[in-house]
Amino acid sequence: MIRIENNYDRDVFNGDLGIVQKIDRVEQVMTVNFEGRSVEYDFGDLDELALAYVLSIHKNQGSEFPCVVIPLHTQHYLMLHRNLFYTAVTRGKRLVVLVGSKKALSMAVRRADAGQRHTALRKRLQEAQ
Repeated sequence: MIRIENNYDRDVFNGDLGIVQKIDRVEQVMTVNFEGRSVEYDFGDLDELALAYVLSIHKNQGSEFPCVVIPLHTQHYLMLHRNLFYTAVTRGKRLVVLVGSKKALSMAVRRADAGQRHTALRKRLQEAQ
């Protein structure tokens, strides 16, 4: 499971990964182990968690895993950028497996520009003053 929001009362934060230890259907409580620490969730609070058997690069940025599998296909051309590929590769501690085509790998390595972002941040900051 992955935390999708911070919860300071439980001392678990967005991006924390855990393993389901126990589900008590009678008490309607699920226990999740976050790196050796058990945290209980009432069934009504399960919206704070999401399945994490597969994660996007964005979701786990800053985390590391023993093994990372990275699909690289030309159909994903919008995401084939060097910075995103670098982030994906550096998530793996011991093993990184690339699945896809050489052409897609070449595209990812050659595309250094991430494109220009249009966030309107400057306008929003000026309006806030």
